[in-house]
Amino acid sequence: MVSLGLVVAQFNKERPITPEMAARGREAAAEAGAEIVETIEVPGTYDAPLAADRLARRDDVDAVAVIGAIVSGDTDHDRVIADAAARGLTDVSLERDTPVTFGVTGPGMSAAEADERIDRGAAAVESAIALVEELRS
Repeated sequence: MVSLGLVVAQFNKERPITPEMAARGREAAAEAGAEIVETIEVPGTYDAPLAADRLARRDDVDAVAVIGAIVSGDTDHDRVIADAAARGLTDVSLERDTPVTFGVTGPGMSAAEADERIDRGAAAVESAIALVEELRS
């Protein structure tokens, strides 16, 4: 069985984009027979690398799936956040030799587009499971 850590950014939880993404991720894990051993909620996607690193250090976590939604605002701030988060999560994966999947939608995305991408939560979990299984073979 694959054991996962789940990181869920809360910045867009009031819509409820990220809670729905997390629910889809949990459903995907259950359908695949995987277990989510811990979920860490972080304020926003920018904060995800530290939480992912904490989970990736654990012996009972095979992979970490990160879920978030970066909705565009009036500035390019969304692109800065997405770039920093992607780079940070890649570093965690390589430094810990643990799969960390990027189930973050955006940047450059409207709230309506974020709603349309809620299934990305399931895709992040499915990717984490597939990568663990491939690396075990």
